[in-house]
Amino acid sequence: MIELLTGAGLAAAAGLNAYIPLMLIGLASRLLDVVALPPQWAWLENEWVLLILGVLLVVEIIADKVPVVDSVNDWVQTVLRPTAGGLAFGSGANSETVAVTDPAAFFESQQWVPILTGVGIALVVHLARMMARPVLNAVTAGAAAPLVSAVEDAASIILSVLAIVVPILVVVAVPLLAWWLIAALRRARRRRVASAES
Repeated sequence: MIELLTGAGLAAAAGLNAYIPLMLIGLASRLLDVVALPPQWAWLENEWVLLILGVLLVVEIIADKVPVVDSVNDWVQTVLRPTAGGLAFGSGANSETVAVTDPAAFFESQQWVPILTGVGIALVVHLARMMARPVLNAVTAGAAAPLVSAVEDAASIILSVLAIVVPILVVVAVPLLAWWLIAALRRARRRRVASAES
């Protein structure tokens, strides 16, 4: 059960930022005794993988702070964030996935279920975020983009750390994240209506 909470927290964090949870779980496995990745996921702690994730994280952080560029980035990330969510859930849930050299064995063993679950969780979070961002940009003329992006990055970091260190808190953190996204979207819509009426 704890592994599922870890996987769910990491997948939700990937819906906000694809690279933060993968990088944190790779660093935690490489540097700390907190995480022991199964052999199938050991590539996440490889120094080249961590370097690539770090470069992609920097690009993501910069692109996500610029209005209009953030919306284009969200479209690109529609593939990447759910994929990262699947990888994060699979590695965080310690799923014993076989190498996909034999697709029939992979699907028969039901070992794809954790990965697909992570894809679904990350996709839901990503789509909610993707719907809210243009509204917030339109209402604030783009001024909210850097602040909202910074809050999303911080939420991804916090959610990832909680998922790794204290997974039971994911039960509280994920609903709070959903509440925050819904509240931000409602506030933006109210502002848009108010500005249209005046």
